[in-house]
Amino acid sequence: MKRIGILGGTFDPPHLGHLIMAECAYEGMELDEVWFLPSHIPPHKQKATVSSEDRLAMVKKAIENNPHFSICDVELTRKGTSYTVDTMKLLKEEYQGHQFYFIIGGDMVEHLPKWNRIEELKEYVEFIGMQRPGFQWEQDQSDSVHEVNIPLIEISSSVIREKLAKQESVRYLTPDAVIDYIKEHQLYEPNS
Repeated sequence: MKRIGILGGTFDPPHLGHLIMAECAYEGMELDEVWFLPSHIPPHKQKATVSSEDRLAMVKKAIENNPHFSICDVELTRKGTSYTVDTMKLLKEEYQGHQFYFIIGGDMVEHLPKWNRIEELKEYVEFIGMQRPGFQWEQDQSDSVHEVNIPLIEISSSVIREKLAKQESVRYLTPDAVIDYIKEHQLYEPNS
């Protein structure tokens, strides 16, 4: 049975924080692989600023040098709002021999009870909560969450988009291959 970590997100754009989370989960939970799962329309965020094709291409660029990272494009293929429970039900049916672990930030652990159909979702996955220095979640909310430590790195896609809009450098915030793709396709430019 393969142990698969799932890291979902808009990846608008993907950055080193995403890669560090995935690597820490991979090592900390002794996973076989981590699948990056770009969402089509996440239920809790505003719509992505660039196309799903561009976000998928950027994730491919970001993970291309890591043999235990891959992409799962099921939410982009399915379209519509991306509820984790629907995606994981579909993946569990398709990959019956796999054990899935959904990777979330430590700040999201306390919100798990509010996730859409959370009790059903727990039938398909276990959760990995990325514990950052200086942040503790309530013990009663972490009973079904595996804790993995991660270094404190404050990088967000929104900060990267803001810097790009101001034509500032994002070097060392996202992989060079992603920066090259952004420049080549003129993404996140001022007034775009």
